[in-house]
Amino acid sequence: MQLQKGPHAPLLTALRELRSAAADLPLNLQTAGAAEARVQRDQLVGQLDDYLIPRLEQQDAPLLVVIGGSTGAGKSTLVNALVGHEVSQAGVLRPTTRSPVLVFHPDDAGWFAGDRILPGLARTTGPEVAGEAPGRSLRLVAVPSLTPGLALLDAPDVDSFVETNRELAVQLLAAADLWLFVTTAARYADAVPWDLLRVARERATALAVVLDRVPPEALGEVEGHLRQLLNREGLADAPLLVVPEAPLQNGRLPDTAVAPVRNWIGALAADADARAEVIRATLTGAVNSLQLRGAALASAVDAQEQAARELSLAVDGAYDQARATVGHELSGGALLRGEVLARWQEFVGTGELMRTLESRIGWVRDRVVSAVMGRPSAAAPVEQALESSLEGLLRDAAERAAAAAAAEWSARPDGRALLAGSSTDLARADVDIAARAEQTVRAWQGEVLELVRAEGADRRQLAKLASYGVNGAGSVLALALFAQTGGLTGGEIAIAGGTAALSQKVLEAIFGDQAVRSLAARAREALLEEVDTLLAADSDRYQTLLAGAAPPPGATSRFRAAVHAVGAARAES
Repeated sequence: MQLQKGPHAPLLTALRELRSAAADLPLNLQTAGAAEARVQRDQLVGQLDDYLIPRLEQQDAPLLVVIGGSTGAGKSTLVNALVGHEVSQAGVLRPTTRSPVLVFHPDDAGWFAGDRILPGLARTTGPEVAGEAPGRSLRLVAVPSLTPGLALLDAPDVDSFVETNRELAVQLLAAADLWLFVTTAARYADAVPWDLLRVARERATALAVVLDRVPPEALGEVEGHLRQLLNREGLADAPLLVVPEAPLQNGRLPDTAVAPVRNWIGALAADADARAEVIRATLTGAVNSLQLRGAALASAVDAQEQAARELSLAVDGAYDQARATVGHELSGGALLRGEVLARWQEFVGTGELMRTLESRIGWVRDRVVSAVMGRPSAAAPVEQALESSLEGLLRDAAERAAAAAAAEWSARPDGRALLAGSSTDLARADVDIAARAEQTVRAWQGEVLELVRAEGADRRQLAKLASYGVNGAGSVLALALFAQTGGLTGGEIAIAGGTAALSQKVLEAIFGDQAVRSLAARAREALLEEVDTLLAADSDRYQTLLAGAAPPPGATSRFRAAVHAVGAARAES
């Protein structure tokens, strides 16, 4: 069903919203088909800007005939012959030296001087300048010989070796009320023109085909074969206008050669109802095509959203594994190696102490209290060794997570593209990871001290220890938390096991059995929370990069709603 003549306010509103929603669709991830989807998105927005919205707003504007075709098809020569003046430069330099030319009757100048159609092209009215950059302007030429109500636009070659020319040609064809597609006896079977002709069929665009430069002896054969091809592609209704090969007269085709095309366009120009019917047919086809085109674009965005979820989960998995590894190493005694063990032995002594722990716990407790009350330097080496060991553990965890996330992303095209576009090396932890790890450990130590202080504050008999021995008690609590034998071997097991028992005894003597268990659990929970914060900050580098490329929340649903609204408004028009 065709659109009816008259105002279409609901449809216009729906098309404007569709235009906005489509323009806001990011398709930045390198998913399968993303490059083609970006082209389709841009073409959809372009057609809404260049044709659908302005044509619905001003249905009485002149019929726009866009003359397109392959390089050397004779488009400009045909335009010059139709209007009786050289208005469009022809020749071998055309693909790189010219801008599109719009020809119209002087009475219709007001329709084209502004940005009603093709708003992205600046208007020029002077003569064509050799060497001018192509595609940056639309040259306007008013000629009295052309019938009012009809305009001809000579487009760049659809198969130009200049990419901007090809893109502009497709854009101009999408802005047409009628395609006048020009080909030749030698090139009518080329692939590129047929790809565009299929687009015309899918969008129900009004179309006529000009078969140019046909040798008289081959006229019947070539015309017949081209008609077969048109029939096969579902374009049997498209008029086929034949221009026989003929020598130029004063640089232009003779009137007899272009008579079939001039007569056909003349009849269309003279019949206002026929022009209106062409406009409605093309407008209807373009609006109807939005449903399928919109569904294809929405599917492409769905693929982007799925890819973004998978990439995000890959990062989460890498950093979750790093968190789990930290927890395992904290429970497995990995911190009580080397320097930490040596400093602890210096602090409390070993050897015979381990065999007589029960009888000498009072001596150890006295030594701890003495150290933390008047000689903090005795505990400081233990604290420093713990800090260094814990900071190294956190740095290593961040490095492993970053490398694992990069490996996951590198295994897929969309992830590789994101990594390649990053300004930093995401396969390594952030450059300030050392400083952040140090801050994390300091923050956790502060929390441990607050736990010890809070626990001691409730025991009047230990007020003095709570006031003067917090640091030492905190160090002992940390050692009790880390002094597990898992992952240790040989003599380390004996020392770590003794450390755990010794730390436990000291803490129980100060706070009591139940309080020690609670303190240890809260200290571990506080440390893991700090680790979560550190690793989350490092993983945010990945997530921030991904968020900049992935579709924003609600973009797809908004676009789908806009496509549906166009369909509903179309049904009412």
